[in-house]
Parts: sequence; C-alpha cells; structure tokens
Amino acid sequence: MPVKKLTEGFLLSFKHFINLDFGLLFISTLKWLLISAILGGIIGSASALFLETLNWATNYREQHLWIIVFLPIAGIIIGLAYHYWGASVVKGNNLLIEELQSPKNVIPLIMAPLIFAGTIITHLFGGSAGREGTAVQIGGAFADQFTKLFKLKARDRKVILICGISAGFASVFGTPLAGAVFGLEVFVIGSLTYSSILPSFITAIVADYACKAWGVGHIHYSISLVPEMNSINLLLSLGAGILFGLVARSFSALNHGLSSLFSKIKYPPFRPFIGGLVLIGIVYLIGNTRYIGLGIPVISESFIKQEAYYTFAIKLFLTAFTLSAGFKGGEVTPLFFIGATLGSFLSFFIPLPLGLLAGMGFVAVFAGAANTPLACIFMGVELFGTSSGIYIALACVTAYLFSGHTGIYRSQTIGAPKHLLLKRHQFLR
Repeated sequence: MPVKKLTEGFLLSFKHFINLDFGLLFISTLKWLLISAILGGIIGSASALFLETLNWATNYREQHLWIIVFLPIAGIIIGLAYHYWGASVVKGNNLLIEELQSPKNVIPLIMAPLIFAGTIITHLFGGSAGREGTAVQIGGAFADQFTKLFKLKARDRKVILICGISAGFASVFGTPLAGAVFGLEVFVIGSLTYSSILPSFITAIVADYACKAWGVGHIHYSISLVPEMNSINLLLSLGAGILFGLVARSFSALNHGLSSLFSKIKYPPFRPFIGGLVLIGIVYLIGNTRYIGLGIPVISESFIKQEAYYTFAIKLFLTAFTLSAGFKGGEVTPLFFIGATLGSFLSFFIPLPLGLLAGMGFVAVFAGAANTPLACIFMGVELFGTSSGIYIALACVTAYLFSGHTGIYRSQTIGAPKHLLLKRHQFLR
C-alpha cells in the first residue's frame, strides 16, 4: 500500500506540474502571438511605405541629377531636425541596443518619423547610405510603444524590442529568417537570446508577409554556378573570408574615425552641411553616380561582371563619410555593395565562380561589420538558395572572426570573445 500511495502521489504531482507548465506556456504563446501579429503588421506596412518612398526618391534623383547640388542644404535640415527635436534618439540603432542591454526609458516615438524623413532626404539628394537602420529604428520605436499599451514588464520589454528590430530587418530585405535571428544576435557579440526566439520569428514572418501584401517587392540575386566543396575550395573560401573580415574591420574603423573627426565641429547641424559640400566635390570628380544611394544596379552587376579593384573602396569611403557626417540611413546595403563588388574583383585571383564570390562577399562583409554571422548565413541561404550554403557559412564565420572586436554598432557588448586570444579586449574599439 505505501508503494502504491507513493506512486499515485508522484503521478498526481507530475500531472499537476505538467498541466501548470503547459498552461503557462500556452497562455504566454497566445499573448505573444497576438502582440507579434499586430506588431508585425504595423512594422511590415511601415516598411512597405518606406521602401516605396525610397524608390521614388532614388528614381527622382537619377532623373534630375542637378538636385545633388542641394545635398549640403539637405544636410543642415537633417542636422537641425535632430538637434532640436531628436537629441534623445540621435544614437539610432545604438540606442536600441543600449535599451536591450539595460532597459531604462521607452524609445520616443519621434525616432520613427525623424529617421524616415532623414533617410529619404539623404537618398533624394545623393548621400551614400542604406535602409536597414531606418527600418530597424522604425520597428524599435513602434514596438516600444507596446510597452505602455500592454503594460509589459521589464523582461517583456526586451522581447518587444527584439521583435521590433527583427520585423524591421525582415520586412525591408524580404528575409524573415535572417531578420528573426538578427534581432536575437545583434546586441551581444557571441550570444543569442533564446527566450525571445518564438516572438522574434513570428513578428519577422508577419512583418515580411505584411510588406509583400502591399505589393512591395525585393531585389533578387542569383548565383549561377556553385562548385562541389573540396579541400582546395575550402581553403579558398577561408582565404576569401579573411579578406572580407579585414574589409569589414576597415569600414568600422573608418566609420568611427570619421565620426570622431566630425565631432570636433561643435554645432552638430553644421556637420552634415560640411559633409555634403565634400560629397558633392567627390561625386563631381568621380563623374558618375554609381557610388551614391543604395547602389543596387552595381550590386546586381557584380554577380555577372568582374568589378574594378577600386569599386568597393570608393563605396566604403563614401558611406562611412556620409553617415559619419550626420546623414541618415543604414550601413547594410552599402556593406552588400562593398562585399559583392570586392568578391567580384577577387575572382581575378581566387579560382571560384564570380557570382559565388560576389554572393559570399555580399553577406560576409556584413557579418563581420555587424558581428551577426548566423543572421548573415540565414540571409545568404534565403537570397541565394541552399546550394551555396556551405560557402556562405564559411565566408561569414571567417569574416566574423577576423573583423575582431570591432563593429558598426558601438553599443554592442561582448558576451563571449570571438577567440580566446581576443579575451583581453573586452570592449569594442
């Protein structure tokens, strides 16, 4: 009898535990399904509006190139707007990362319209910038308003911010898996926030669907030839990854160096004004507009045509200069440009297919600069297919390692060093 009662008691306790555990998980899942669906729909729709407006600005600029002469005026308008209305959100993506690491204040909603307008103005008048920063900041700003709306606790606020970042990234590039992982990976180097994995994926998928539901398409790239992996190709991929990582490191270092240089101009609105004057002179000397804006045509070209050795370097400098001066946008699409054109050029030395090297560079330079290798591997698979997955993965993880503890996001902290030899470097430089 004692054994029977003991067994029955154990079974009842176990059943109670299972029911309680399952009930809590079920309620939590329903809560995040609701929040994620609403948030994903809002952010995906905002990204659709942003992408359509950005396409208009790009097309208008290319049809009216004279407008570039007003870039300094555009710069001072952006500078004044942030100086008087956006001082609390001027850190952009770094502010989101800081709030994820140590939640303090709800992100002001004004971040969304300011970065939207600032990015459109930057592209309209000829700055060299991207779009991911805009989508991520819009997503983060909208998401954090849910903190007050749903009266979320501090632990849930981290989740909602990750969801906003994931949704913005996923919808602007049409890569929901990469977007979900990017939100989990971006704020701590060498660490993932698994407690937020379900909401992050749901929000990213819904946001991507919502953006496409508005009829907004995304650029498609293809790698026409992927050779079988062997020992030679393995070594070649690792070598290319090292070069991609060093270029990513150079971009981050230049970006931080130029930012320090512009900070010497004490009145912030003057920084993009002076930067705009310099950019006009550079574009005039170059004699074409290949290196301003997103540079999508050049990215597409790099998959089928070998680019010149200087193409990636010019884009690297112009983008770092544009963003350091105070113009708005993101770094990711320019990093795609830098990586794809560098990979295309490297096909002259590295006996791998041109398109494959362009695709490897496309995601690997971004992986090294943003310290998000897993997100970039997912992105490579989503954009180029599984056939190139091994090459993409090798390039991304190698670039991530060789970019060191540097990055485009100053607020990232180190959860785990990239290598034991780097353990002594505990902060980004």
